[in-house]
Amino acid sequence: MKRLTLILALLAASLAAQAQQQPDRTRLLLILDCSNSMWDHWQSASKIKVTQQVLLSFLDSVAHSGSSPASGEAAAGRRGGEVDVALRVFGHLNKDQFGTRLEVPFGRDNIYQLQSKIKTLVPQGGCTAAAALTDALSDFPATGSSRNLILIITDGMDDCDAEICDVARQVQLSGVVVQTFVLCIGGNLSAHASCAGSVFPVVNEEEYSKTLYDIFRLSGHKAKVVLNMVDASGDLYETEHPVAFYDHRTGVIRQSTIYSVDGKLKPDTLLMDPLVTYDMTVFTHPPLRREAMQFSIDRPNNIDITVSEGTLKVQYAGQRPQWQQPNVDAIVRRAGSGERVAAQEVGETGQYLAGRYDVEVQTLPVTTLRGVEVRGNAATELSVPMPGMLILSKPKGITTGAIFRLRDGQVEFATDLNPSTAGERLLLQPGQYEVVLHPQNTTLYSKVQTKRFVIESSQTTKIQF
Repeated sequence: MKRLTLILALLAASLAAQAQQQPDRTRLLLILDCSNSMWDHWQSASKIKVTQQVLLSFLDSVAHSGSSPASGEAAAGRRGGEVDVALRVFGHLNKDQFGTRLEVPFGRDNIYQLQSKIKTLVPQGGCTAAAALTDALSDFPATGSSRNLILIITDGMDDCDAEICDVARQVQLSGVVVQTFVLCIGGNLSAHASCAGSVFPVVNEEEYSKTLYDIFRLSGHKAKVVLNMVDASGDLYETEHPVAFYDHRTGVIRQSTIYSVDGKLKPDTLLMDPLVTYDMTVFTHPPLRREAMQFSIDRPNNIDITVSEGTLKVQYAGQRPQWQQPNVDAIVRRAGSGERVAAQEVGETGQYLAGRYDVEVQTLPVTTLRGVEVRGNAATELSVPMPGMLILSKPKGITTGAIFRLRDGQVEFATDLNPSTAGERLLLQPGQYEVVLHPQNTTLYSKVQTKRFVIESSQTTKIQF
């Protein structure tokens, strides 16, 4: 127990030091499991007795560290630092029944109340972790600036509500709680525990106290993280890209920024939560992703990503026509997979990671350029023929129709016609075409009319029925 007392004293000192470094309050809600299984023997006593001993010692150390040396006042019942603690319990209300209740709300001087309640807890009910986590959102005061944390202390969740995973995700999405942790007594991990929060398994009593210390120590600090995007030679890559950090466990967005660097200014330092495991996406084309990253408060954290990008431009080839060219998109996809990467207008320059792409230019008909290679620090330029203009005059009455391009003995669909208009102007890629019209007031094939024509770049072709 001497080592346990030392650990708790260090924790109390750490909390007092954090209070001077960080002005915002940290609010920690303890959710304590008092289901029947907490009577099981573990280490020196039952799980509930060990838990009571650890929590009472911890709270006592926190209270004594809060006394003011200048005033000489008794420390009991007072707590220093900027960390508030509240207590919610489940499984203790009625024998073999499910229930949860906020036993001690947040308060500046509630240490004695917390200790008194913890001493009297008697496990006798079922496991209702999901209900306790749902109700926890209303336990945090709506006023004041604070960093809200939840710590669930349990011996396992195999018999808990199956919806705990959905509840935990909703808690994260609420924006009220920064992070949820699960301290598993005996290390009895389960799928429910892992999705309820960041899991800390404890296998003995000393580990129990140390885990509490680690969580509280980290809760008051931020990790310094520097993102370095470098080129193939290792030099800082001068660019700007959006960056998003997600909670690895829940997939919920935690922080977003714009990476920006030039020849004079180095990347800025990000302040990240050391208790969260992150996934990161850098929104290059296609995006770059890093998963399951953890950051330390004790050392610099560098994320080094090698980026090899080149440019891609699609433009028209041929004489410029007299008519105004409409905006036409070029859709860029990963070669072979069909996965969409980005879209840019013809004439614009896009930036892409080195690799091979399929480019679909939304001409009539669509022009597909397959296996286009983009090389790092190089410009790739593509061209499509300048279209020609078709002026089509249709017969009186409502007609439906379509236009096909003829190539190598095959027909390629180009576009449907508008049945509500007697005339249309269409920009078509050069080639041989056939227009097919069908009056809507008949079903006879003999009434279908067709005409073939040729489209030349920048030239106008007129067809009249």
